[in-house]
Amino acid sequence: MQLKQLEVFVQVAKLKSFSRAAEALYLTQPTVSAHLAALEDDLGVKVVMRSTRSVALTPAGQVLYNYAAQILGLCERAEREVRSAASEVRGALPIAASTVPSQYLLPRVLARFRVRWPRVFFQIYQGDSALVVQRLMEGSAELGIVGAPVDKPGCECVPFLTERLVIATANTPEYQALGGVMPYEVLGAGPFLVREPGSGTRRQGDEFLRGIGLDPRRLELSAQLESTESILQAVKNGLGIAIVSGLAAEEYAAAGSILAFDYDSPLLEREFYLVYHKNRMLTPAARTFLRELPCYYGGGGPEDCGEAELLEN
Repeated sequence: MQLKQLEVFVQVAKLKSFSRAAEALYLTQPTVSAHLAALEDDLGVKVVMRSTRSVALTPAGQVLYNYAAQILGLCERAEREVRSAASEVRGALPIAASTVPSQYLLPRVLARFRVRWPRVFFQIYQGDSALVVQRLMEGSAELGIVGAPVDKPGCECVPFLTERLVIATANTPEYQALGGVMPYEVLGAGPFLVREPGSGTRRQGDEFLRGIGLDPRRLELSAQLESTESILQAVKNGLGIAIVSGLAAEEYAAAGSILAFDYDSPLLEREFYLVYHKNRMLTPAARTFLRELPCYYGGGGPEDCGEAELLEN
């Protein structure tokens, strides 16, 4: 087996498509097919089942995928750790993050960070908390940002930011008349827009509703959507109300596209956590990001960075 064959195989398995794997690897589709054919010849077994509509792994392919992901992760980790002997803050910094931090927090933070360190290239992977942890354990990400604590051997989990969820409504006379105060009766009347059940925002929102005496299962739902951006667009267009990230709602509310209501409950607050593997040597870029993050997420800039650290050098 060759590393290139494993890299092609892993991309095909992840993307479930020969053509998309070819695009991701900057190869032609025949080249991707040739690498997989050579891999299967070397192993003497089929690892991929291909039809006109889908690509799936065989049982042998699933076994190989688990090892291949670890092997490629170790290669990336070896490259980073070799380069980490240098002191220059440069090169790729892979970060895995859940939806809200990847879409609404990191773009602001990374722009400020790169003013100070322009030779850093960010690789951002978006997924749920389980995928973030998986990437950290495989070594394909150095840092992770999640909305719930991670209890995994070898993972260090540091709270770094508290945000408050808000109740988002359309900017209509009906809601304008509330004067910025959301009554219990109006909140309970809905209809509600919600994220998918595995979403951290959905879990936090349901916890808040139960805490004020509303059963989420008994509320009228108008739609379930799989992204915060879709939720906000639906709120803007009057499909319903939603409990969303304050970070995500900020620009919409400032532009007058929606109204954002607070509610007197501590259950609308949640922490974001920075996660890294404490037994692995971090690159200078990752170590610097951990050290300087507090002065960026609060709205500061490069000139505000002092010696405050989340991670000891």
